[in-house]
Amino acid sequence: MNMKTIIKTSIALIVLAASLSACTDKTVERVTYEANVPVYMSFSEFRNSFSKGEAIEITNPGKIYFKDNYLFVNEVGKGIHVIDNSDPADPKKLCFYEIMGNVDIAIKGNILFADSFIDLVAIDISDVNNPVEINRIENVFPEVMPEGDKWYPYAMVDKSEGVIVDWKVETVTEEREPGTSWGGWLFKNDMLLMSASDSRANWSAGAGVAGSMARFMLNDKYLHVIAHPWMLKTVDVEDAEKMIIVDSLDVSRNMETLFMLGEKMFVGTTTGMLIYDVANATKPTLISHYDHITACDPVVADGNYAYVTLRTGNRCTSGQNLLEVIDISSITTPYLVKSYPMFNPHGLGIDGNLLFICDGAAGLKIFDRSDPLDIINNKLAHYPDFFAFDVIPMDGVLMLVGEDGIYQYDYSDPGNIVQISHIQIVDDED
Repeated sequence: MNMKTIIKTSIALIVLAASLSACTDKTVERVTYEANVPVYMSFSEFRNSFSKGEAIEITNPGKIYFKDNYLFVNEVGKGIHVIDNSDPADPKKLCFYEIMGNVDIAIKGNILFADSFIDLVAIDISDVNNPVEINRIENVFPEVMPEGDKWYPYAMVDKSEGVIVDWKVETVTEEREPGTSWGGWLFKNDMLLMSASDSRANWSAGAGVAGSMARFMLNDKYLHVIAHPWMLKTVDVEDAEKMIIVDSLDVSRNMETLFMLGEKMFVGTTTGMLIYDVANATKPTLISHYDHITACDPVVADGNYAYVTLRTGNRCTSGQNLLEVIDISSITTPYLVKSYPMFNPHGLGIDGNLLFICDGAAGLKIFDRSDPLDIINNKLAHYPDFFAFDVIPMDGVLMLVGEDGIYQYDYSDPGNIVQISHIQIVDDED
């Protein structure tokens, strides 16, 4: 083959390659933006992270739980403060349980159940100062993770890398073909946004008492948990060392809270109240529902009425700020009796004829509820000027968690309700 032939052949090959390349090349879009990028912890490190430490300051309190003279206060995303509340006028912080990603609490006998990001953990607290993790079920809450900066999207998510324990805002560059979605994005809708004396407690056999914002609810030997806004799971916890999920129920609403009344479970959702028969805890059966405007929705109830607070803000995209009183005397046909305007109500509680409402930044309001048609005109007390989140009323003592700390009130004399203690919040400067 002479030189001319070689040159012609080479040119032909180059033209053919260019032609094939032109047929296969695709336009690629490149975009650079700021986003929440996950911070991972390995699964093994995460699942060996539980520990008990000395009592620390309360900086960001969440939900509360009471059992056998102990008050358990969630430090949002970090763990649980254990408080000796045998004298409500002089509560004493005992220790702190470090539980990563913790939000909810339930206690049966001497076993504390807690969420830890994606897992459900069982902790033996026979000796509150020497807690022992005895079991965990992995991935009960697969979509739970901390919240990042609300002004930025979430990107570069790969859950196989480990547990997402934090976010950092970084510059992200991605390439894609036109008309395709960005890879690795995660949207908020995909997440479940998270004494010197002998300390061996004399634990009673039953369950403790949760506030109205609870996502965990004990039912005899079972624990019902909101595992995802649209999924209710039931866990057999009769033997905590062998606890197992026995039912998963898809719910076509955005669930927020659970409340038990006998064999009925009231589920607060953003669009209404659901009532389930849980006599067979492994197969919750929907009895009825009450619909309302879109708003955040905790609920408490007695045999005749359910009380629902509706509020706007954050995830509650629309609606009004109301207390709604619902007649449930016929459990299959609940209906609205009366609505009352509120400032921005959160948790609530009832005891006898008393109704306690945490009205957000408007503080604590206490009403006589004996006449459901005139509750608003029967206010017994109002403690304004602090942000009230949730309450547990029990035996004449009201335990309240708010942004400014843990408050307790003696309401044994409804005509003379008085504050008896306050554990102050310390600002977290970190």
